[in-house]
Amino acid sequence: MAPDPWFSTYDSTCQIAQEIAEKIQQRNQYERNGENTTKLTVTIRALLQNLKEKIALLKDLLLRAVSTHQITQLEGDRRQNLLDDLVTRERLLLASFKNEGAEPDLIRSSLMTGGAKRGIPNPWLFEESEETRGLGFDEIRQQQQKIIQEQDAGLDALSSIISRQKQMGQEIGNELDEQNEIIDDLANLVENTDEKLRTETRRVNMVDRKSTSCGMIMVILLLLVAIVVVAVWPTN
Repeated sequence: MAPDPWFSTYDSTCQIAQEIAEKIQQRNQYERNGENTTKLTVTIRALLQNLKEKIALLKDLLLRAVSTHQITQLEGDRRQNLLDDLVTRERLLLASFKNEGAEPDLIRSSLMTGGAKRGIPNPWLFEESEETRGLGFDEIRQQQQKIIQEQDAGLDALSSIISRQKQMGQEIGNELDEQNEIIDDLANLVENTDEKLRTETRRVNMVDRKSTSCGMIMVILLLLVAIVVVAVWPTN
């Protein structure tokens, strides 16, 4: 796996800052001893300019990585915090160079170069978290990669859950469509049945009326027959 150019630039920038801090301390020691510091001053000034250019390059690389989605937003924020810390330390070194601040201690080389003793106070990392304290840059990078992998795994799990929910939503939608079709068919069936029922009711009423009329006619006919029989029946 190729090294991340941002972190390789960050490492070299931190090494420059360490060198500046050491040379400022050396210059201040020379001044206390009355020795000539011109050469050291020129070197420190050049290193400060180099540090400024490196920080500008880090800003450009970070902006490019975030805008092209090469890293997550969370990782971009974390790198921005590292970059802000670098800018703060640059100002402290510049103030110390101009004798406007306290004399810098030696920067803990295990974080800058990975080869010196641990435990030397580091003015660069006075806000360093407990999780990274005592770790070298390679160890910090591995820790960051692990965090990114865990975040990616979490995003994959979330994506899987969302996909399942989407599938369930589609299945529910299809089921609702089928239920709506069944309801429409039932409504049509009920409407047809109701129409048939009304038709049959009209027929029954009509037959009933006809039956009533026929009964009355039969009664009238029977009465007429009775009258005629009485009229023509001989009397003794």
